Amino acid sequence: MSVTRVSTCALALCLAFAVTPAWAQEAPPAPETEGLQEIVVTAQRRSESLQDVPIAISVFSAEAITEQGVGNLASLSRLTPNVNLDGGTPFSGSTAVISATIRGIGSDDFAFNIDPGVGIYLDGIYLARTVGANLDLPDVERVEILKGPQGTLFGRNTIGGAISIVTREPGRNFGFTGDITAGSFNYLRFRGTVDLPLADNFRTSLTVSSSNRDGFLRRVPFNGEGARFASNSDNFLNFNHSSYRSAEREGGEGSFSMRGRAIWEPSDRWRISLSGDYMHSDNSGQASKLLGTFENIPGPFGGTANLPGTAFSPANTGFLFGGLYNFCIGSTPAQIAARNAQALCGARGTQFLPGRRLTSFASVNVDADPTNNRIPFDSRFLNPNIDQSFSTGPSFSKLTAWGLAGTLEFDLTDNIQIKSITGYRKTAWKAGGDYDGSPLSILEISFEQNQWQFSQELQLLGSALDDTLTFVGGAYYFEEKGDLHDFVTFNEGLVQVDGPNDFDTSNYAFFGQIDYRPIDLISFTLGGRYTNETKEFEGGQKELNGFNYRLFGCSAPDGTITPLGQFPLAPPGVPCFAGLSFPSAAEPTRVYVPGVNRAKFNNFAPRAGIQIHPSEDLLVFASWSRGYKTGGWTTRLTNPQGNVAPDFGPEEAETFEAGVKATLLDRRLQVNASVFTTDYTGVQLNIQVGTSPTIDNAGDARIRGFELEVAAQPVRGLTITGALGYLDTAYTSVEAAALVNSAAIPGIQRGIGVGAPLPKSAEWKFNLSPRYEYTLPSGAQIVVLGDWSYASAFRNDIAGTELLFRPSTDVFNASIQYVAPDENWNLTLGGTNLSDERFITTGGPNLSAGLVFGSYNRPREWYLRLGVKF
Repeated sequence: MSVTRVSTCALALCLAFAVTPAWAQEAPPAPETEGLQEIVVTAQRRSESLQDVPIAISVFSAEAITEQGVGNLASLSRLTPNVNLDGGTPFSGSTAVISATIRGIGSDDFAFNIDPGVGIYLDGIYLARTVGANLDLPDVERVEILKGPQGTLFGRNTIGGAISIVTREPGRNFGFTGDITAGSFNYLRFRGTVDLPLADNFRTSLTVSSSNRDGFLRRVPFNGEGARFASNSDNFLNFNHSSYRSAEREGGEGSFSMRGRAIWEPSDRWRISLSGDYMHSDNSGQASKLLGTFENIPGPFGGTANLPGTAFSPANTGFLFGGLYNFCIGSTPAQIAARNAQALCGARGTQFLPGRRLTSFASVNVDADPTNNRIPFDSRFLNPNIDQSFSTGPSFSKLTAWGLAGTLEFDLTDNIQIKSITGYRKTAWKAGGDYDGSPLSILEISFEQNQWQFSQELQLLGSALDDTLTFVGGAYYFEEKGDLHDFVTFNEGLVQVDGPNDFDTSNYAFFGQIDYRPIDLISFTLGGRYTNETKEFEGGQKELNGFNYRLFGCSAPDGTITPLGQFPLAPPGVPCFAGLSFPSAAEPTRVYVPGVNRAKFNNFAPRAGIQIHPSEDLLVFASWSRGYKTGGWTTRLTNPQGNVAPDFGPEEAETFEAGVKATLLDRRLQVNASVFTTDYTGVQLNIQVGTSPTIDNAGDARIRGFELEVAAQPVRGLTITGALGYLDTAYTSVEAAALVNSAAIPGIQRGIGVGAPLPKSAEWKFNLSPRYEYTLPSGAQIVVLGDWSYASAFRNDIAGTELLFRPSTDVFNASIQYVAPDENWNLTLGGTNLSDERFITTGGPNLSAGLVFGSYNRPREWYLRLGVKF
């Protein structure tokens, strides 16, 4: 970020008196209301004013979420400093998946084998999977984003922070609130909540939401060189997938959700809250775009320095899969034989894959038959229109999720309460995408995931010593089981991955925190959490084309592999499957070691802090905390692993933070600021190893920065909020595997090394949002709102792939609203991304397949919303 940009942002904040997470003021103040409204949060498991909580928190109320046109959790990213939330991760194929990073710590993956680094909670229930966590927000009371390790009170996998979504309680009087919105791409959304009190002490509510929208990326027929041969390619229907649905448009939306809640207060001491929610979405896949082709990168296959009897070259004088496919279709039989590649270019599939074997495409472009030609994979498929693609393969995302929750609160005394929070959730998800941007099957991926989880938390909350001591303590139990099945096709079936995985996790923890204020001026915080976790995993990944058998002379050109045959590079008596490190002769295409893998993790996460209270409106605090995330196993593999299940270790963070929260000028100005530094060890990141995106500990890092958040009401009717964040991240050490597999390649990727920044971490973020409310003589109101969000450039992946690099961005949104005199209806006209700023939000390099793919953000859009309330 340039000095000019920093100065401009700082000047804008000073002129506006603004910056803060104070979006959570209950309805924004009417013109006659003086001063900013108090914001109440439950970040420390009890209701407190935001200004009294010694944690950096951004808070968004239901009114702010609606007025800002926030459709889902990821949309809050632009409003929050040092936070990045993206809808979708590389090759997930679905925007229902959330990629959450806070202060440089998070996870950009959805796989079962890696846990998120930012915990997401729905009414106190932890959502274990990022799939389905990019929630629609139809009935929320507020969203709290807590920054820094939150393990003491929030528990597992909050090493970067926590996002707490608090839904609205049923009203005590009958009422209805709803809206209907229309907009770009045939957007149509309905949301409605009805409050149904059944007795003075028993109230219920029901919320229903439906949303539909066409995709913004269109698939168009390829009409370039060789288009007439497109039908000769092997259709994606010839390969294994979780579903065989396709789509004419990508990036669409089609979802339905409902939530019911009941609160029963049988006595002054008892309070029981029960809720259930259901969500079903059935969409086209995430909008995916071919960004670059690299079919000519040197690789080991078909090299000129071949070892006897193989097509392997340690000198990397051959090519990778993209080049191998082109070589096979465009070389004569003699040229193929000269590189010992007859089996590589031969019929695809093996005798262990009946019904899916495909004929050879060797020499089809140079034989005597011109009608069987195939299109090479190269830059001809790069469509200059960022909202068009030549893909023809799978595109779908289907998710069903539901959950039940119950919270019981019992007041033992006037000062001590027992609370029980019970939750059960279940998800079923299928998604798929075609990432090669062509009518070929160069990189097509689909998944099927099923998961359920159960959690039980008991809390003891209270105060003592004339309220100078407050405390919370308790126990927590969590169990999760599920399966994830990967289906991946590379380069017209040269590699075919079929990867079933089963997971089972159980966790228990004990936690506690005390806050002691011996005198009005000073208070102390001390807390900790002990966690014990057991994980079990069984991987059954297979490579169905037997590529390694073909590569090392253990296969015939017709695709028949000989796992028990003599391995050419070993002494007599060593069979091919053993020489190639395949773990089982009974399952010769299985690359992952059979059997259940088990691991146990233990951790104690402490927190300590000191707070100074010079006055009721000023808080100065400092804290120290540690966060922890468990390890696991790498699952996405195409090469045999012998008898070893590759794993990765836990990651840890230690954070020192200091801050101030001030309410000034008779509640017309609120200023919250914090500075922090974090030592981040064992960083778990997605490292591309050949064809496989694997999880590993990349190294250690140092993170430091600051946040400034303010809200101001300089004149009656005008509220200005904004935020400024600075983040400096750098690796302090890098593991050898990450150095090798994410090394710099000039013009392609910047590489990783000591001093390189962490992905998904903008150095600077800035937001400025003025809101003006004017009352007409009739009593009606006009509300005008705008926001400007800036983020400096940052990496989207660990390797710093040039085509995935997100440039600095300026995004503008605005709306104007009419509110009827009796406030029973309102009409809003708004626009998002008014500057039509386009950038890559997620994507991945797969240089072995010969390509880089990515997803762009949504274009400029308009919406018209009619809201009613009675």
